[in-house]
Amino acid sequence: MIFNKHSALVGQHAFLSASKYHWIGYDDDKLERVYVAAMAAQRGTELHTLAHELIRLGVKLGRSPKTLNMYVNDAIGYRMTPEQPLFYSTNCYGTVDAISFRKNKLRIHDLKTGITQTSEHQLEVYAALFCLEYRYKPFDIEIELRIYQNDEIRIYEGDPDTITHIMEKIKSFDKRISLMQKEGLD
Repeated sequence: MIFNKHSALVGQHAFLSASKYHWIGYDDDKLERVYVAAMAAQRGTELHTLAHELIRLGVKLGRSPKTLNMYVNDAIGYRMTPEQPLFYSTNCYGTVDAISFRKNKLRIHDLKTGITQTSEHQLEVYAALFCLEYRYKPFDIEIELRIYQNDEIRIYEGDPDTITHIMEKIKSFDKRISLMQKEGLD
């Protein structure tokens, strides 16, 4: 048999894909909830891409209390780097939405496009990764963490004790995972 070629679909996944087969058990309400959530996630990805390009190009948005405008304008104003990977090991790394380090002050900003309330813990992990990668002690620097969501800015002062604890946990868990990998437990 000669199969039809669908070259435009290579690397793509349908919403109702075989590999994500759980939809076969959905009713109409569940289908709608999951679809709306998936479209919101896709919109969030697109907004992050847009914000990244605006910051990279230095294009400010109109002054507005809207989440995207405040996030982009602040990141440009603070001369932040968008979408910066932070790396400790192949077991622990992540990409921060916007980051800067000047005059011994670490700034980490996170753009949240969903409506579910988030916490500063993700930003604390980024701060720990920064300190590990660039060999700074959290007690020796100032750390400001910001979450931009639902047309507001939540600002947190990074607690050096918390960041240090996360750094120690990263190191400990990384060693444990590496040991499990060597033992064939992966």
